[in-house]
Amino acid sequence: MIARKRPAAAAVAARTDAITSGPESPRINTTELPFETEQLRAELAKFLNQQFPIDARGRTKRLGSIKWGAYAFYDYDGEPIYVGQTKESLGTRIRRHLTNQRTDSVAMSVLDPMEVHTVAVWPLPQFQKLKASNRTAAAHLDALEHRLFKRLLAKSKFNAVLNEKLPPRATVTVPIPKSVKAVVVSDDVSRLRDHPDLRIARRAMTLAKLAQVISARKVQKGLRRTLLAQATRLQELARRRYENAAEISEKDAD
Repeated sequence: MIARKRPAAAAVAARTDAITSGPESPRINTTELPFETEQLRAELAKFLNQQFPIDARGRTKRLGSIKWGAYAFYDYDGEPIYVGQTKESLGTRIRRHLTNQRTDSVAMSVLDPMEVHTVAVWPLPQFQKLKASNRTAAAHLDALEHRLFKRLLAKSKFNAVLNEKLPPRATVTVPIPKSVKAVVVSDDVSRLRDHPDLRIARRAMTLAKLAQVISARKVQKGLRRTLLAQATRLQELARRRYENAAEISEKDAD
């Protein structure tokens, strides 16, 4: 057997340096946000910065700055996927889900922010000056979230949303106030995200991540209900895609 000469250490080092010190990306030092992130932030800002009437005298307040209220997220099919409430501000809470992605629902793969297409909010400006500890306002907010949860369940084709925990039981009866609803995904970003094959892939990854979370913890039954809802949504989208897919010949298939 002929022994192969090993390259000298200096030659190996020179080759490594050539690879690692090659031409950098022309935008490596950019301070710009990635396109999708920038677009989402812009659309959210447009939604949350609009003025919302707060009293009969015609006074208004920036929508995102209203402290008390409920909100819901909808996917690309108009299907409700998540319902929540806030006592800190609508803007802060919604951004934590969709841009900062620092909520438990996102961290545990209960909610996939990339599946959120539309946001609806139900502000409660009458409680603006009250602290989060105010029991009357908190009971009103809990009752509102409970009503919205039931309403959205009834509108869902799966009779399910992805919330791990059910909303607090209502102790008072409250009306559903005026809502504001808008698409928060630009047309350009939608073209990048809404293809059914991409959505199936994302749902499968989210489902796998959630299943992994469950397998590593002692979880409450609500999280398993969410896993079932995720699996049902994935199956339905895959079924629709299969039934509507065009036939491709063996010759043309990759």
